[in-house]
Amino acid sequence: MYTKFFDLKEKPFEITPDPRFLFLSDHHKEALAHLIYAAKEGKGFTMISGEVGTGKTLMGQTLLHRLDEKTKTISLVNPTLTPLEFLHYICEALGLKDEQRTRGQYIAQIHAHLLEMNARGEKVILVIDEAQSLSPAILEEIRLLTNLETDKSKLFLVVLLGQPELNHLLDGHEFRPLKQRLILRYHILPLNKKEVGKYIEKRLMVAGTPNPNIFTPKAIKRIYDYSQGIPRLINIVCDNAMLTGFSTDQKIIREKIIQEVIRKLDGPKRPKEKKMGLWLLFTAIGSFLLGSLLVSWKFGLLDQLIEFIEKGFYFLTTKIIHLLSSWGNT
Repeated sequence: MYTKFFDLKEKPFEITPDPRFLFLSDHHKEALAHLIYAAKEGKGFTMISGEVGTGKTLMGQTLLHRLDEKTKTISLVNPTLTPLEFLHYICEALGLKDEQRTRGQYIAQIHAHLLEMNARGEKVILVIDEAQSLSPAILEEIRLLTNLETDKSKLFLVVLLGQPELNHLLDGHEFRPLKQRLILRYHILPLNKKEVGKYIEKRLMVAGTPNPNIFTPKAIKRIYDYSQGIPRLINIVCDNAMLTGFSTDQKIIREKIIQEVIRKLDGPKRPKEKKMGLWLLFTAIGSFLLGSLLVSWKFGLLDQLIEFIEKGFYFLTTKIIHLLSSWGNT
């Protein structure tokens, strides 16, 4: 919608993993180097972890695009399979006959096919996204597949891409045999402040803009403060900001637009129920004391009221302090 307005050939901030838009921060550059090394050198088992939205899927897609024709790639984006479904999926991806087999028959068929590929100088690499969702049974199948090897090299290469929970999963006692086969392991961190600006500029240039400075420095700083360097959040904010710029006829995205976008993304704020509740509490207490004072004065019971107030003062003060403390903790 806004591409023509900003002289773009395509939208620059889509959240789909298009390798053309890959921005190589220091961390992403190192992670990609790990992946390419593992693929080319035949390292059996590699893992890349990172928070949600840091670009793990994009790294996997970039790796698949950089491999040569002698490397057969298999991409698994649905790791919630049964062991037999997983082995059947691998066979289908390798072009083997579509037949229902036992677990042992699947592995034997895969092994024989991998040996044939190895004799032709070919290899297979499996990239599993959202790997933190893998079941213990599938992880065991992966361990068995990474055992398939010749005297010189592994026949089946595996790359796991997952959230930080994947690290905790593999650190479990029952997964020690699999973890010992982990050759390379890297954790991607979010972008820093300087990299956020370069990231936005890179995506704008790939999208064909003649002006990569559409976002002002203050706008970029506000984007960083909100996103904390998570690329997916940067994309969402920038896409909405450019749509707002288009709808308000502003070709430069300033901090005010970013603040408006963030406010809309966060949604309406909850009413200040705590302050209102506190006001009502004090009002009720004040009304009670005032009413009691007037009644006691009329019937000559003022001394008794003062004594009652003195005895109850500590109790009421304690309750109010406790109430304020509980509100502060929430």
